[in-house]
Amino acid sequence: MQLVDTHVHINFKDFNSDLESVRSRWQEVGVTHLVHSCVKPSEFLQIQAIANQFPELSFAVGLHPLDAHLWQPEWQEEIFNLASSDRRVVAIGETGLDFYKAENKAEQITAFKAQLDIARSLNIPVIIHCRDAAIATREVLAEVNSLNPQQPVTGVMHCWAGNSEETQWFLDLGMYISFSGVITFKNAQVIQASAQIVPSDRLLIETDCPFLAPMPNRGKRNEPANVVYVAQKLAELRGESIEQIADQTTKNAINLFSLGESKSC
Repeated sequence: MQLVDTHVHINFKDFNSDLESVRSRWQEVGVTHLVHSCVKPSEFLQIQAIANQFPELSFAVGLHPLDAHLWQPEWQEEIFNLASSDRRVVAIGETGLDFYKAENKAEQITAFKAQLDIARSLNIPVIIHCRDAAIATREVLAEVNSLNPQQPVTGVMHCWAGNSEETQWFLDLGMYISFSGVITFKNAQVIQASAQIVPSDRLLIETDCPFLAPMPNRGKRNEPANVVYVAQKLAELRGESIEQIADQTTKNAINLFSLGESKSC
């Protein structure tokens, strides 16, 4: 059984002391590839160094919406150049909108649109963070796509927590939907309902580590090996075997992020 964790932050200080042990554990459960997200372009070299250490790692570059107040126009060219500089860059992000923790909507939208343009110009997907901002995120994607309907933006709604109606909005826009350990929480009925309507060929799994450890490890540091619990819960919710979920989500990750055999998948 092979698994792909499509969203990690193992460059965070939480992993400074034992990253090799963390790697051993993800290998033990069958995680064959990881996609490392990026919250600021300044992380690029650090994430690149980890990818040099672990050949099963691909990564993204972008600016998180909670850092959108830092956005400067010249960053669009910088992110483009960084993304073009390494074949292991498979996405732009994480970008998106977060109206739960910040109210600078205009700044967030400006940074989001710029990064969507980068992704489309490079023909790679975007990793989208969306918290309390589904309507605005949908509007931005629809607007950007309307400017070039022959080349719509592709990507993933990461750590998805929206309801079934919102889920369908993004499916209709061609997005993949990725579920995290949140889906294992007892009070996650809305998210669990959403997980049941996502077509098999649009389904992804992630940990978003070091955050949001799934049951039975809730409250502890999260790590890529825990993606197996996300797969188990999805299998239960969808009436499938964990092997089916693992196989399908691995294929989906390969398709979305263009992960070839040379990238350890």
